[in-house]
Amino acid sequence: MTVRAADPAPDILVVDDDPILRDLLADWLQGAGYRVRTANDCEGALLELGQRAAALVVSDMYMPGACGLEAIDRIKRRQPAVGLIVVSGRFNSGEGLTRDAALGAGADRALAKPLKRSELLRAVTDLIGTPPA
Repeated sequence: MTVRAADPAPDILVVDDDPILRDLLADWLQGAGYRVRTANDCEGALLELGQRAAALVVSDMYMPGACGLEAIDRIKRRQPAVGLIVVSGRFNSGEGLTRDAALGAGADRALAKPLKRSELLRAVTDLIGTPPA
């Protein structure tokens, strides 16, 4: 009889230049059973995706360097099938990138900050399912 190891939890890449928010999102996702990697910016995210694919990217939209629509485009070109949740404090402000523009550019979900744990986990579950028990 062959015993198979359990499928690993889906791999999620969290991208944010704010270390407190980045760690908080990573903690929420790890607490829900997902494997999490982090990056400080879009360039770091692209390096991570080049080393190992992710099932999902959760990314802030306003960071130093590539951000906004450019970040969405670059992530999707690197890994077209990746799920992408973008977050921004500006979605509800009436300035900069809108939710509709982010979704039109290829994001699967656009969530406004301040972000609620339940809202993030619901979007993650919708896109990649629950982690294996």
